[in-house]
This record gives sequence, C-alpha cells and structure tokens, in this order.
Amino acid sequence: MTGNHKDKSITRRRAIAVTGGTVAAGGFAVAGYQAAFADTGTTATDAAATATTTASASAGSCMTLMSSVTEGPYYLDNALVRKDITEGKSGVPLTLRLTVVDATDGCTPVAGAAVEIWHCDAWGYYSGYTTANPGGSAPAESEDGSTADDNTYLRGYQIANANGVVKFETIFPGWYTPRTCHIHLKVHTGGQKEDGTYEGGKVNYTGQLFFADDIAEEIFTLEPYSKHSGSYTTLDNDMVYDGGGASSGLLTLKAVHKKDPSKGYKGFLTLGVDPDAENTGAGSGGGGGEGGTPPGDAPTGTPPSDAPSASASS
Repeated sequence: MTGNHKDKSITRRRAIAVTGGTVAAGGFAVAGYQAAFADTGTTATDAAATATTTASASAGSCMTLMSSVTEGPYYLDNALVRKDITEGKSGVPLTLRLTVVDATDGCTPVAGAAVEIWHCDAWGYYSGYTTANPGGSAPAESEDGSTADDNTYLRGYQIANANGVVKFETIFPGWYTPRTCHIHLKVHTGGQKEDGTYEGGKVNYTGQLFFADDIAEEIFTLEPYSKHSGSYTTLDNDMVYDGGGASSGLLTLKAVHKKDPSKGYKGFLTLGVDPDAENTGAGSGGGGGEGGTPPGDAPTGTPPSDAPSASASS
C-alpha cells in the first residue's frame, strides 16, 4: 500500500446525534463484473436478503432507529435522480442495495422514499469542491482524465420501490484527512421527482455508510487509489463511526470476484428510519467536525462560482 495508512494520533470524537439502535443487514448477489452494474431486477439472493430483513423485523431487532449524524461540509443540493452516479470517474465498482424501513411500524418498507448519496472520488475529492486538499499527497482532481461534471459527479438520488429498496452504481470511495472511507446519505419522504432531481418533502434521516478496514486498505493499494498516499484513518479512530456495526452504517460487503477485488463489490444495508421525524443533519457535529464545520486538518475549499449553492451547514 502506498503510504502508512495508519493514524493513531487523531482524537476520536463521536458526535452522534440522538437515537442509536440495531438494524438488520442481509446478504448479496454474487455475479460477474458486468452483472455488478446490471439492472437485472430481484435475484434469488436479493430475495433472500429481503427475507432476512423481514425475519429480523418479526423478531423486533429493527425496531430502533439508525444513528443520525451530520451531513458534513460538502453537501450540495443539486443531486440528480439516477442509478449510475459515476459520470466516468475511475475506481473499483461498487453496487449499493439499500432498504428503507419504518422502524416505528414493524420495519415495514417505506415505498417512495428518496435516498440521496454523495461521496468523494478515488483521490478524496468531492464534486463542487474539486480544489480542496484531501490531505497527504494526491494528484490534482483534474488529472483523473474523466469527463465527469465537476459539480455533480458521485452524487445522486434513487426512489425506493414497493419493497423500500434502492440501488446505486458507483465506485468505492477514496479517503481524505482526517476521515475514514465513507459515503454520506439522506432519506427523504413527501417530495417528488422534478426536473431530474427531487423536490419538496422533508429529510427523515441523515447518516453515513462505512467500510471494513481490511477491505478499504486492500482497495487503496490498487490504481487509481494508490496515487493518494498519506495517513489513512481507520474505523477505530474515525470521528463519526461509533463502533455500532450495521446500526451505525457499517456496510456488509461481498466481492464480485474473491481473488480480484478490482472487479468490484456489492454492499447491502437496511436503514431503519422514522418517516414522521425530520433530521437534516445540519449543525449536529460529526462528519464535518463540531457544528458541521470542517476540522482544521480537513480538506478546505469552496464550490466553483458557477456551482449550485451549498447547504447552509457548509
């Protein structure tokens, strides 16, 4: 691996806002490289995962809420409704299958919920903030050679089906100082798709998805990730992840090909939310530091002058 990728000096700040609890996580469909991004509908293993969620709900293990945390400093209110959010960004393929359930009503699916995700690219850069320094040593974002739109890449919405399921095609995120590898997300209800994005309604849940250290560190030895060297923050030292496993956003991951991680991963998690609650994640601490602002050693920067307005919490 390029760089040490270990940093035990970062003080862990678990600024978790309200709720905490347990939520069920299920299994994966194992397929070839193309199938990792194919929209083939519900597979046998997807059905098994849904059955696992249903069984867990019956046992009452999903009746408390996921922990809610800050949206962080790099949220932009301009994401498009789309399944594939890569826009040509290079990296290890990642297919996410997320299930939204009502944790206050027996874990019933929340059909029509809009799940929004955003994350950095393989070198730690966010769209809208492409001049921000990800820490360590990394090429400039412009050197990746992709045709991605610098205001929209690796951001998007999907609308949950009747089973509460959404699927995204993206890449494995990189990292930036002082955070561990993660994906941001919000769950919205009550709005509607309009002009290619999602309008109205309210945010019921704001959280982050996390990756096991051993898998992340293996990925970061591969191109293009290996061009970003420096001190990678493990889960134990992250300021947001609180060690709660799935209830804290830890994804269950399955390699498409066990002997070749470059072929991609599939990730699965069930999100237990309260459809009547509102939690924008603004100013709740955690992902962007106290009060939703970046820690002193976090990436800094502002969106391009022609970019859409960022969230007030930025």
